[in-house]
Amino acid sequence: MARYLHTNINVFDLEKSLAFYEKALDLKEHRRITAPDGSFIIVYLTDGETDSYVELTWMRDRAEPYNLGDNEFHMAFYVEDYEKAYRLHKEMGCICYENTDMDLYFICDPDGYWLEVLNRKP
Repeated sequence: MARYLHTNINVFDLEKSLAFYEKALDLKEHRRITAPDGSFIIVYLTDGETDSYVELTWMRDRAEPYNLGDNEFHMAFYVEDYEKAYRLHKEMGCICYENTDMDLYFICDPDGYWLEVLNRKP
């Protein structure tokens, strides 16, 4: 039997991404792995409640932002206070798609990854 552990995404500017994920989703650094030669850094982010992580990988020699193609994939997060989260994301200017009929919206991180935000209430 398998258990879900983490999702990895590669990021172009690690500090910018860390700041975004902390402000937008309250994810905090859980642990960090730095290559002995400095060629990469992996940071695991946690919500402090679950055993699943978002893994951010930064590659030193990456010279340009990642091409996400059609960006037909996403991660989803639920929030306890949907209205408060919506106001914060609106203020941050990171909302990229809204579906009011389904009570959800998407935010876009600094690298262009889409993150679905759902209301915790059923």
